[in-house]
Amino acid sequence: MKTLKNRTLLTLTAGVAMAVSTGANASETLKLAHFVSPAHVVNSSIVYPFKEGVEGQTEGELEVKVYPGGELGSGPKEQYPRVLQGVADIAWGIPGYTSSQFKKSMVVEMPGAIPDGMHGYDMLWNAYEDQLKSEFPGTKPLALWTSEPSIFIMKDEEIHTPKDLEGLKIRVSGEMTAALIDAYGGTPVQMPAGEVYNSLQTGLIDGLVTGASAVNDFKLDEVANVYSVGAPLGHIMFYLAMNQNKYDSLSDEFKKAVDDNSGKELSRSGEQGWNARANETLKKIREDSDNEVIELNDEEIAKFEKIADEFRKQRLAEKGTENVLDAMRGE
Repeated sequence: MKTLKNRTLLTLTAGVAMAVSTGANASETLKLAHFVSPAHVVNSSIVYPFKEGVEGQTEGELEVKVYPGGELGSGPKEQYPRVLQGVADIAWGIPGYTSSQFKKSMVVEMPGAIPDGMHGYDMLWNAYEDQLKSEFPGTKPLALWTSEPSIFIMKDEEIHTPKDLEGLKIRVSGEMTAALIDAYGGTPVQMPAGEVYNSLQTGLIDGLVTGASAVNDFKLDEVANVYSVGAPLGHIMFYLAMNQNKYDSLSDEFKKAVDDNSGKELSRSGEQGWNARANETLKKIREDSDNEVIELNDEEIAKFEKIADEFRKQRLAEKGTENVLDAMRGE
């Protein structure tokens, strides 16, 4: 009788141990949300490299389920709060929509901030621990990167010099670019990317400043017809951020999979993807006879640069962020 009880106890103990062991590596799903279409470059260069890497490394035990097009809530401004609240475990966002939160991070967007031979993602990770980490409360950034250089995308308006911007309404994605366009003499208008098509079509805006990749992503070639390339307009910064509590709750194996497939390498993929899409898009734009592509000459660029250089110096001083740019550049 005693032997039978002992065997029963051993069997129960083994069962509990097996359940605990299995539970430690139980399948889990991470919800990744963004607000653009499945065709947007963020999917091919950031979302799916991360998803496929994590799922492959864990043999599908840690799933990354993607919710595009605002399925977990529309509105680019609300992406960060959705991660904090746990509506999404991971979200893609643009700091320019909530500029006040990312005062230091957005230094990388300034015209002339990224020197020749450096990349935006390198600069952001260079400064992350000492300067930028406080701007990402409650989250763990999985990728930080910048777009290709911004250009003027216009409807029926040629831009050669700052003087050409006088009286024109130019859509911008953040407060920094708004201040720059104001310095150039234009009238900045802030609105979500999803509203740009109709606004350009109806004349609510005369043009916009963004990377060429956006032309393809938002079908802007259907309403724009003049493109000016070469002015110092800076870049746009992006992040992919994960809820810190959700990350902390993962098993060590799952944390390693997240870590191994994020960080600088994923950020590099994003930046390369944006630049590749921009180059492809500009090539198609140039091949379309309905478009006019203005390649600014050195004299025209110099007129923009004179204003941009003064703008950058003054803004860094006003915001007290000279040391942030130094950290980004590794100085």
